[in-house]
Amino acid sequence: MPTSAVPTSADFIEGSNISIGHLGIVAGAFDTLGIAEVVDRAIPKTRHHHLTHGDIVKAMVLNGLGFVERRLYLYPAFFSDIAVDRLLGDGVTVDHLNDDVLGRTLDAIAAYGPTELFNEIVAECLLASDYGTHCLHVDTTTFSVSGAYDADFDSRDMTITYGHPKDGRWDLKQFVLGMATDQHGIPLFLQTFSGNESDKKTLLTIITQLTENLQHPGKVYHIADAAFYTAENLATLGTHTFWISRVPATLNEVKDLVAADLPLQPCADDRYRYAEHLSEYASIPQKWVVYHSAPMQEQQEKTFAKRLENDKKKAETSLRKLGAREFACEPDARIAAEMWLQEHPQFRFISMDIRAITRKMTKKRGRPKADEPVETVYAVSAAIEHDPESVSERLQKLGRFVLATNDLELSPDELLANYKEQGTVERGFRFLKDPSFRVAEIYLKKPSRIQALAMIMVLCLFIYAMTEFRLRRNLQETGETVTGQTKKQTQKPTLKWLFFRFRGVRELRFRAGKAVTVLVTNMTPEFWKILRLLGTEYENYYL
Repeated sequence: MPTSAVPTSADFIEGSNISIGHLGIVAGAFDTLGIAEVVDRAIPKTRHHHLTHGDIVKAMVLNGLGFVERRLYLYPAFFSDIAVDRLLGDGVTVDHLNDDVLGRTLDAIAAYGPTELFNEIVAECLLASDYGTHCLHVDTTTFSVSGAYDADFDSRDMTITYGHPKDGRWDLKQFVLGMATDQHGIPLFLQTFSGNESDKKTLLTIITQLTENLQHPGKVYHIADAAFYTAENLATLGTHTFWISRVPATLNEVKDLVAADLPLQPCADDRYRYAEHLSEYASIPQKWVVYHSAPMQEQQEKTFAKRLENDKKKAETSLRKLGAREFACEPDARIAAEMWLQEHPQFRFISMDIRAITRKMTKKRGRPKADEPVETVYAVSAAIEHDPESVSERLQKLGRFVLATNDLELSPDELLANYKEQGTVERGFRFLKDPSFRVAEIYLKKPSRIQALAMIMVLCLFIYAMTEFRLRRNLQETGETVTGQTKKQTQKPTLKWLFFRFRGVRELRFRAGKAVTVLVTNMTPEFWKILRLLGTEYENYYL
């Protein structure tokens, strides 16, 4: 095992105490996956610059996975305390990593096509792997951007405009990022969309592109949330592209199923029960499964009483508006009251009277005289309460939801297990929007560069997820463990926690006579074990 003892008599070289940290792991992963070769083949450098586009992409990934409080547009400053030549190659200096170089590479990625380049990286990196992809989880999110972006711009099929922001920033324009991950959370596809594009269209586009670009010998399921489930989307995919989706609760057939008294069977996961149902929605034969989730019911019960109270307040507001109306005759008033009940079936009248109101036909003040003409109008006076049967039905629906698939052979347990992994793509979006992942803060003048930067962001997630999966798998295969965040031994550490632990690793250079010696400090036996499990390419950055 390499040692890191520093001689006390060394004459240290000024400015030689620089950080390696966890970036050696990032660089090792980048090399192992062969990403630079794919980039340079797709967009070879055309000028006599010191660094290739592959080198610059590697530098951007190091910046993106640096987890420091620096924005990408302050990118050159990021490397001021980094062992640049160790991570990027002999002779590379901070001066080589300037704004012009960054912008040129982003422009080259945009011209080639960010989606196309990412697809090529994924295809080559996963060709020889055994990750067993069979579930593709599809979702979208929005990224708000600062600055003014006109309709006349240089990006492909994307408009930066106002839409429905998922981060609550209604004051900012945005773009939509669509992404697909496998069951391990490894992103396999990305595409950017205009800021006002609907999920119904974007999810279909992503699935369609996936079926064309990602070939797999086995059965593959495309998994999406309820926004995907429309008659048009299902008809477009037909019966040969397998999908799994949550069925919107707004469909009448779903409302009936959820409210029905169904004989529920236990799932393999004892927190769930199910009942199967066959449907031909959109003329596509499919299996629907109604699930009851005990944890979901428990969570919904906590807010159920509050929802009942809010519903009653809204209904009483509506009832006051009815009480303010005047009717020419008593039957009309009763008909209006009955119609109100039909529109609010979850309530019933505690009391209901039709009041006759006599008033002068003129606007003079005072009581009407004996011979003065008057008119009689009628108004509804009522009080309400929740209908017990309606409350009971709503309680029965708690914890229930419906999943659908067009693979009629898929068992309810498999259907549920596959859908529950949808959280992998959502975790990926949280990773991209983590405040410590500062590359997510976008402020670029050219929308085409934003598209290219989105690709770099997802590439960072790809490298992160692949490395975490590789380490966890090797830990399980060897039976070894590492110290987790709770100080206990684990075979499933988060890579971000290991990154944090490596933060003190630094490179020191000192001169003893005419010789210059380079040492890596603050390495521990467990750090070397982690690097050994990852592979030689990772170890080399710390030797």
